[in-house]
Amino acid sequence: MNLLRQETKPTLRHETKRLHDKPQPFHRYFVQKMINLNDATIREALLRKLERQKSRPRAVLQELHVHDGKAIADVVTLHSEAHCYEIKGATDRIERIAIQGVYYNAAFRRITLVTTECNLGRALKLAPRFWGITVAIADGETVRFRHVRAARLNPNFEKQSAAMTLWKSEMLELVSESGAERKPRRLLAKLIAETRRELELSMTICDVLIGRRFQPQSFASSTM
Repeated sequence: MNLLRQETKPTLRHETKRLHDKPQPFHRYFVQKMINLNDATIREALLRKLERQKSRPRAVLQELHVHDGKAIADVVTLHSEAHCYEIKGATDRIERIAIQGVYYNAAFRRITLVTTECNLGRALKLAPRFWGITVAIADGETVRFRHVRAARLNPNFEKQSAAMTLWKSEMLELVSESGAERKPRRLLAKLIAETRRELELSMTICDVLIGRRFQPQSFASSTM
């Protein structure tokens, strides 16, 4: 007696099992980490940018006290003159430049505000028209910069206030008057300002600050 083999129709359960038995493609999911555009991050990227640019500064200072410490310039590049860079990160109050700007305008002939896209609208309204503006943009884990406008010559530069950027020991190198070492810094700054034009004074201060960059000195002992 011939027994006919009956073909069994695959059930849904069998088909599901076969499907699971097949090797499935492996998908990798990458989550791109966005960098935090705070002051420290922007500053680090800005310093790298300044180091790589064609017209590299002769020196760079950070946290430079101006006008007896009433304001502190974040980054100052020293070319033939000093150029102040004020950094305002994504969470910083950009309105502070209204007060800080008074001291920067007195001390520097060129100033640039470095901020973020979220602050750009307010920056354009609050920053003086002669200030340069640069925007820091997060690009993955790096920071790139977009130039908005260039810094122009500051009409509010004050020679005596600019001279107050210097330490007393530095001022004495610029004053030949006898007994100068007994005079207060404010009077020394006045004497320095009276004997130099704006451009000459700005370039002189720049040269002195470059000397400070390469010959560190105690701030506390030189500001009396």
